[in-house]
Amino acid sequence: MASVSSKKHPQGLDYIEVSTALCKARIFLQGAQIDFFQPTGKPPLLWVSEADDYLPGSGIRGGVPVCWPWFGMHTNPEFPQHGFARTRLWHLKHSHIHNEAVELVFGLEIAADDRQFWPHNTEVEVHFRLTETLSVSLVNRNLGDSHVSLTQALHSYFPIKDIHALSAKGFSGAKYIEFGEGPYAQEGDEVRFDRETDRVYTDLGPCQTLHTPDGVIEVSREHSQSAVLWNPWIDKSQRLARFRDEDYLTMVCLEATNVLEDNVELAPGQTHTLTTHIRWR
Repeated sequence: MASVSSKKHPQGLDYIEVSTALCKARIFLQGAQIDFFQPTGKPPLLWVSEADDYLPGSGIRGGVPVCWPWFGMHTNPEFPQHGFARTRLWHLKHSHIHNEAVELVFGLEIAADDRQFWPHNTEVEVHFRLTETLSVSLVNRNLGDSHVSLTQALHSYFPIKDIHALSAKGFSGAKYIEFGEGPYAQEGDEVRFDRETDRVYTDLGPCQTLHTPDGVIEVSREHSQSAVLWNPWIDKSQRLARFRDEDYLTMVCLEATNVLEDNVELAPGQTHTLTTHIRWR
């Protein structure tokens, strides 16, 4: 029987646990961040570092962190990287179960202290639809009377068992910037990994695939023409917090984004929804 229940992690973080005939999942109220999703009879679809301590106030190193209302470093270096939403407490606004499909909606009330980062009158929600496929949507509504601009990402981490065996496909015809340099034109459809990779793709088609020793993971996007492909490799792995030196061997990030010229521009009253769908093919 399908169930949605509230639970608490040993370190104190509250989360929602989902169990149905189709999948199992765990979503933390901090950051509205899903860290576990496993379709029935198949391997887990998300990766989390074993070095992560799940402490309140620190974004979880894995799963699908929500980067909002900016991606990467802000122009003000004092502002938190990837925005403030991933370390704030969201609340569950709505849950619904129908034919073993679970739909959850999380909302974020922007605190007075965070108005220094985001003074705009907007509403932001994260929607989850959990079946054999994981669907995550980041919904922005401009409730004010002035124009709003933002960047954002669903920063998805995937388990790939062996980075040397990974083949990422679906990049033909795209442009990318790597380490702030470019843009370059993608040569061929496939990306393989033998060094640190930190690419922001634009003009990218809506579906990519990760060919791993455990099978093929399909990652598709809606209302997004940009994505980030990231693996920190050896040197950066040793500098990252809540990340083991050897973790680069078993993970990759392929992130649905609205960045660079694909940023979100909201007129008064306008809504934008960024969605990613993740499944084993």
